[in-house]
Amino acid sequence: MSERSAAGTARIAIVEDDRGMREQLIELISASPELDLAGIAPTLQAGRKLIDLQPDLFLLDLGLPDGSGLDLISEVKAGCAAKVLVLTLFGDRETVVTAVQSGADGYLLKDSAPAVILEGIAVTLQGGAPLSSAAAVFLLERLRRGPASKPAATSRADDLTEREIALLKLFARGLSYKETARELDISPLTVGNYVKSIYRKLAVNSRGEAVYAAGRVHKLD
Repeated sequence: MSERSAAGTARIAIVEDDRGMREQLIELISASPELDLAGIAPTLQAGRKLIDLQPDLFLLDLGLPDGSGLDLISEVKAGCAAKVLVLTLFGDRETVVTAVQSGADGYLLKDSAPAVILEGIAVTLQGGAPLSSAAAVFLLERLRRGPASKPAATSRADDLTEREIALLKLFARGLSYKETARELDISPLTVGNYVKSIYRKLAVNSRGEAVYAAGRVHKLD
């Protein structure tokens, strides 16, 4: 396993909102003598608190009820030495590339067999980069195209819907996901879905980047 686990067990943090998947991962970790459960979080906000526990690895879902797990990747990398293994339903090209660019150490899909997930954890802890077949194809395509500059953030700002712009205006005022949901009379989960769409259109990874990029085209104040 990792150097840190050589003298004991590797501590794993789980950020997953689906109860069934969460329980499956807990059972998988509990059954492995080389792994120890450091903490569990069902939301992005709760996941941020796990950084303080300094785990060895985060098992991270991207579709969380209060935002995108993509936001958490860079925060984990800035706040501790943990590896990040993405475990998600999202297998599209943009999400895969964005996750890796944000610092993800591995990328697997949730329909992977338990043995594959367990092996992915081990490989990640050892410094490897386990990838689903689709993720590997997307990254190879990116490499074959050669170094490419990041798409201009304004390139798809005109594609933002009125609802997405309204949401960004509230973000620009500093409102949280919950406050934004209340203002727009929608659920926090729906806010999260809008955010994912906005991030894809603007090619950004955080709320601040989204507000800045959209603000160059749309008046947000």
